Amino acid sequence: MNDGLAWAIPGGGEGGSVEAGLLFRPRETGTLLVAAALAVAGWLVLERGGVAPRSLLPERLAGYGGWALAAVFILRGIGDFRWVGLFKTRRGTLFARWDTLLYSPLCLLIGVGAIVIIRTGGGTG
Repeated sequence: MNDGLAWAIPGGGEGGSVEAGLLFRPRETGTLLVAAALAVAGWLVLERGGVAPRSLLPERLAGYGGWALAAVFILRGIGDFRWVGLFKTRRGTLFARWDTLLYSPLCLLIGVGAIVIIRTGGGTG
């Protein structure tokens, strides 16, 4: 078993035991899709911030995409009230500890940062 999975995926037992079961097993295709979505999101932020030329998405779609990006990250930071987010009830695992200390606050910061960039960089809305 790869104990690194206990750091990155909710589930597991006390202390992050992978043997107790993870909520899901990431597949190669899913991982590549998430990586591609994060790359597009990064480019969108660069476009909205005026760092990169506006060429990936039409202006109006890029504006709405920025708001969608902010919403996704803020909602992830808040969580599902069970496995992930600042208000999760499942605690005591390695993932839960890192989610509370790093992952959820980082998602909130990215979401708020996206809003700041949209508002100051000329996003739609």
